Amino acid sequence: MAQANGTVTDNRVKSYADLCATIAESGRAYDAEKIERAYLLADKAHKGQMRLSGESYISHPLAVACLVVDLGLDTDSVVAALLHDSVEDTDTTLDDVKTRFGADVAVLVDGVTKLGKIKFSSVEEQQAENLRKMLMAMSHDVRVMLIKLCDRLHNMRTGDSWPEQKRRDKALETMEVYAPIAHRLGMANIKEELEDRSLHYLDPIGYDEIRSYLAQNGAAEDFVANIADKIKERLAENGMDKCTIKKRVKSVYGIYRKMYIQNRTFAEI
Repeated sequence: MAQANGTVTDNRVKSYADLCATIAESGRAYDAEKIERAYLLADKAHKGQMRLSGESYISHPLAVACLVVDLGLDTDSVVAALLHDSVEDTDTTLDDVKTRFGADVAVLVDGVTKLGKIKFSSVEEQQAENLRKMLMAMSHDVRVMLIKLCDRLHNMRTGDSWPEQKRRDKALETMEVYAPIAHRLGMANIKEELEDRSLHYLDPIGYDEIRSYLAQNGAAEDFVANIADKIKERLAENGMDKCTIKKRVKSVYGIYRKMYIQNRTFAEI
């Protein structure tokens, strides 16, 4: 699925080979033997479990692990991503994890498990802010929150098989809690994708309308690049030829906020 900001997300069902390829493409050193042991344990623990989409459940922790590698996290984070649902959903215990993979991995898995047990429903903004603070405080190791964000991102990418009410509940929770946390951690791409996918479930008509506007107005990346080039030319004409211009296409949710909250038309944006 292509995002409004030009990012293309890979929603293919992930295999262990995909994780190995992602690790190889990262160019970073990982403990392959430790990661393989974690995969084999998770694969055995989740054997026979299926996602609502009909896919084998192990595809989810594999996808989360791939996202963790994309973020540049370490071996223990990848191992924890593979095992993040094992303690909660299978016979695997935290002691098993600690014995096989060490205390650090056990702390990460325990932290992600505890975050997943917090039930959220629509609340006032101040209560949502308190919840965000509580989640951050619980994450004594920031890797816990990063793994949880990867978990939520993959779930939102694959949430079409959820019942409608669950889609809306998860989308609201993502919009009010997890997207702001991603923003605070400086993860702009993840924040924007979480917002866009939440909007898709909360207001599918508005979401589709903006996606249609974007499609009708041509290649947004080329349009923004052309404007940036013109700005750079003007700066150079005024003796500022060493400037660097950063540019991006606004996300669907970013456009939505301006159109529907600030009552502006797409052309004005």
